[in-house]
Amino acid sequence: MSGPGGARGAGSVDYQRMTKAERRASLRLLGTLLKPYTWQLVGLSVVVIIAQVASVAGPAIIAWGIDNGLPALLEGNATPAIAASVAHIVAAVVAGGLMYVFIRWNMTIGQTMLYGLRRRLFLHSQRLDMKFHETYASGRTVARQTSDMDALAQLLNSGLDIMVGSVLQMVFTMVLIVTMDVPSGVVMAGLLVPATMLTVWFQKRSSVTYRQIQTNSARLISHFVETVSGIRAVKAYRRQKANGKRYEQLAEDHRQAALRSIHLFGIYQPTLRWLSSITIAAVLMVGGFRVLGGELQVGVLVALVLYARRFFQPIDEIANFYNTFQSAVAALEKISGLLAEKPSVTDPQDPVELTDARGEIVFDNVSFRYQDELPLALQPTSLHVPAGQTVAIVGSTGAGKSTIAKLMARFYDVTDGAITLDGVNLKDMDLDTLTEHIVMVTQESYLFSGSVANNIAIGNPEASREEIRAAAEIIGADIFIDQLPEGFDTDVRAKGGRMSAGQRQMVSFARAFLADPTVLILDEATSSLDAPTEAVLQEGLKRLLGTRTSFIIAHRLSTVMIADRVLVVEDGQIIEDGSPEELIANEGQFAQLHQAWQDSLRHSEHPAPKQDEDLDAR
Repeated sequence: MSGPGGARGAGSVDYQRMTKAERRASLRLLGTLLKPYTWQLVGLSVVVIIAQVASVAGPAIIAWGIDNGLPALLEGNATPAIAASVAHIVAAVVAGGLMYVFIRWNMTIGQTMLYGLRRRLFLHSQRLDMKFHETYASGRTVARQTSDMDALAQLLNSGLDIMVGSVLQMVFTMVLIVTMDVPSGVVMAGLLVPATMLTVWFQKRSSVTYRQIQTNSARLISHFVETVSGIRAVKAYRRQKANGKRYEQLAEDHRQAALRSIHLFGIYQPTLRWLSSITIAAVLMVGGFRVLGGELQVGVLVALVLYARRFFQPIDEIANFYNTFQSAVAALEKISGLLAEKPSVTDPQDPVELTDARGEIVFDNVSFRYQDELPLALQPTSLHVPAGQTVAIVGSTGAGKSTIAKLMARFYDVTDGAITLDGVNLKDMDLDTLTEHIVMVTQESYLFSGSVANNIAIGNPEASREEIRAAAEIIGADIFIDQLPEGFDTDVRAKGGRMSAGQRQMVSFARAFLADPTVLILDEATSSLDAPTEAVLQEGLKRLLGTRTSFIIAHRLSTVMIADRVLVVEDGQIIEDGSPEELIANEGQFAQLHQAWQDSLRHSEHPAPKQDEDLDAR
C-alpha cells in the first residue's frame, strides 16, 4: 500500500538496517579495545569464578554446620562446628580478597583502554579536514569525549563482573539448590519463568529509553557548547531568552526520557522483589513440610532459604547492567561513527620531497565546489605567481577570495585541476611538508591558553626566546606585549580573552613570521586592526613580504597597495590581474574601489561641518 504510511515503513526499515550496521561497528570497536587484553581478561574471569565459588559456598557450609556441627556439639565434640565456622570465614575472606584483586585489576585495564580511546579520538578529530569540522557540530564532538566516554567507562568498570560474576552466581546457586533438594529446585525454576519474562520486557523498553537519554544528553551538551562559544553573538543580538527556551525544551526532553526510565524501574524492581519474596515463601513452605516429613534436614532448609534470597539479586544486577550496556553501546555507536569519518585531505602514499623551495605557485585549470550539490565556488582558473611576488586578492564578500587561500593551504583539495608549489602538486606532498612551506593567517587569530611566548612559538616550537621576541619586534607586537603584567610570559587565557582582537591578530602575525614559510597567506588578517596599529604593522609587513611569495586577502586598500600584483575576484573568477597602478589606469572594478577609498580618506581629513556651526554661519 502506497502513501505516507508506506513511506514511513520503508524509512523505518532503512533506519533499522542503519542501526544494525552501527551496532556491528560499535561492537567491532569494543572488540578492538578488548583484544590487547585478552589474556588479562581471561585471568580476571578466573578470579571472578573462584570468588563466586567461595561466595556461593557460604550457605552450604552453614547447612553442614547446622546438620553436623550442632549434633556433634551436643555430644561434646566441638570440632565439626569449629570447622564449619573456620570454613565459612575462610570462604568469606577468599571471596572478599579476590574481589579486591578483581576490582583493582579490572579498573586498571578499563582506565588504560579509555586512555587509549580518548587519545585515539582526539588525534583522529585533529586529522579530520575542514569539511568535517565545518559540518559536524562542535558540541557533538565534545559529547563524544565526555558523556559518551563516561557511559563506556561504566561498561568497562562493571561489565566483566556482571557478565561473568552474576551469571555464575545464578548458575552455581541453581546447581546447589537442585543438588540439595530437587523439589525446591523445581519451585525456583517455576518462579524463574515470570522473572525472566519481566526482565526481557524491561530490557526491551529500557533500551529505547536509554538511547533517548543519550541522544538528548548529547543535544543538551551541543546546545550549551555552541551558546557559550558564541556568547558575543548571543549578547549582541539578545538571544538569551530564545536560547533559554531552546535549552528548556531540550532539558525537558531529557527529563521526560529520564522519567520514563524511572517509571520502568518503578515497575520492574518492586515486581522482581515481590517474585523474590514469593520464591522465598514457597521454598520455606515446601521445605518446611519436607522437614516435618523427615525428608529434608533443617540445615539444608536454612541454606535453601538463603539461596532463594540470593537467587534474584543477580537478575536485578543483570537487568541494571543491560541498561549500562545499552547506554555504552549507544555511546560506542557515536564514537565509532566519528572514528569512521575519513578525511578527504590526506597524505600521499609516496610523498614527493620538496628541496630548495622558492615559492612559485601555479594554478592549472583549478576549479572547486564545497559540496557536490553546490555550484562551483571557484570557476576553472589558471594562474602563475613567480617566487617572491606579493599578490593581493580583492573582491566582494563571497566572491571566492578565501576559497583560493584555503585551496593553497590545502584545507580542501581542488575538485579539478592542480595547484603546484615549485612544480610539485600539493596533493603529492605530505601535510607536514606543506605546512612547513605554506602558512595561512586567518581573520580568526585564535590563541590557545598559555603564555604569549608559547602562542608565538607555535610557528616554530624549537625557537629560542630571543627568536620569539625578534618575531614580535618585526611587526611591533613587542610594544604592547612588554606592557602586559608578565610580558611574554603573560597567560592570554582561553581563546586569548585577555587581549583585544587587534592584539590577537598581531600575535598571530608574529607566530607566522617565526614559522618563516616559503608562502605566506594573509586572509583578512588585518581586519581587526585600528589605523595606528595597522600603520605600525605595515613596516613589518613590508620587511617580511619582500622576501617570500605572499598572498594578501583584504578589503582595506591600504594593505593591498603594498602588493606587486592585484587579482580582482568576482563570482569565483579572476576578472582583473595586474599591478595596482595598471589596474587603476584601466578604470575597471579595482579603479572604482581605489577611488572610493581615496574619497573616504579625503572625507576623513575634511569632515563636514557640524550642524550648530552651520547655524552660526547663517
